[in-house]
Amino acid sequence: MSLENAKCHVNVAVRVIFWHNSFSMRNPRSQCPLLIFSILGLILSPQAQSSAAPTVVFNCDFPGSDPAHYGISVSSDGHVSYISDGKLTPDSDSNESSTSDFTIPQPTLSRIFDLTKKAHYFEGDIDSKKKNIASSGDKTLMYKDGQRSTAATYNYSAVPAVQELTALFQNLSITLEFGRRLEYDQRYQKLALDEELKRMDDLSTRGELGDAAVIAPILKKIVDDPSIVNAARARAQRLLDHAGAGSK
Repeated sequence: MSLENAKCHVNVAVRVIFWHNSFSMRNPRSQCPLLIFSILGLILSPQAQSSAAPTVVFNCDFPGSDPAHYGISVSSDGHVSYISDGKLTPDSDSNESSTSDFTIPQPTLSRIFDLTKKAHYFEGDIDSKKKNIASSGDKTLMYKDGQRSTAATYNYSAVPAVQELTALFQNLSITLEFGRRLEYDQRYQKLALDEELKRMDDLSTRGELGDAAVIAPILKKIVDDPSIVNAARARAQRLLDHAGAGSK
């Protein structure tokens, strides 16, 4: 590993640790999230370098947005870990973080690793450095396999593959946040489901939603729940059908 890459990895590790510490200071009861351990493991564990499956990690730190912090770790075997401080309701405690694990559909998985290859595995500086671009959050892309370990932090990148990969991860996060809220609404406030699903439907129509297959279990649960209004169940079924995860 080059000295430049090592410095970059240490910087990313410090940023991730700072994120966790900021959660802990605001909420002493919070536990270190699973994905933070995963990210640090990707960067710091020499034992994992020769045996770990190729992995792509995306982190976004954008205070004032919802979620303000989230991270996605995607392994080449399809396993994904997601951590977020997104609110389930407007009154939710923003100090709490949530983690989830799932399997990503093969087409999306292949696209992530194809774009990572086109982006030269995030080697070097991928930030555009332009001064007149508004901040859209501090983003970090990382890649790790048996021979390579790289990381790059940016606000905006002019690299087409990085742009597409950023949009893919951002849209995936949007979908996962919908899934978290839908699961909450299905348990505690079913009348809120139709409006939430309508918003999902609109974003899907505009191409601004990630693959809904990643939240297929909660969509299927809504479809199968006769206590939920038919309009909401129909929207959930359309999203499942669009994702190719509908009932056969």
